[in-house]
Amino acid sequence: MQLAVSLDGFIAGPNDEYDWCFTDQDYGLSDFLKQVDAAFMGRKTYEVMLAMGNNDDLGFPTLKKYIFSSTLKDVKGGATLIQGDLKTEVEKIKKDKGKDIWLFGGGVLTTSLLNAGLVDELSLAIHPILLGSGKPLFSGINHRTDLTLTDTKTYSTGLVSLTYALKHR
Repeated sequence: MQLAVSLDGFIAGPNDEYDWCFTDQDYGLSDFLKQVDAAFMGRKTYEVMLAMGNNDDLGFPTLKKYIFSSTLKDVKGGATLIQGDLKTEVEKIKKDKGKDIWLFGGGVLTTSLLNAGLVDELSLAIHPILLGSGKPLFSGINHRTDLTLTDTKTYSTGLVSLTYALKHR
């Protein structure tokens, strides 16, 4: 999982806005994208990407895209719709040859994958802003998960990138 988060722990503002995310430089995204060849998205994130006009490739032309939803009937952007048992489907995808998979977005999806023990790494771009309210980074986690810090990067803007490996029990 790699995503932006406010210092007070929100991944989106109270109106689902993300205009607070820094876009003035790369912040390691190019290097990160070299490590992945697929992306997981929940339904809401998928719909945001479509609303941004990314109908052909969902903004990621080189990645395999998997959309997790129990309500959608089909998906655009060259994506694959995933329904059914989350653990079975994700384990099947993870066995495919290729690079890492990017858990790109979706609070519900993130919680489900974390609770199922299917997330191996958390990479958080912590932005120096307090939103006060919004969509929390973590909600509904049902067990303790130990983390090991594997990388840190600090940027002149005050953004700090932290990467953790998850210790699965």
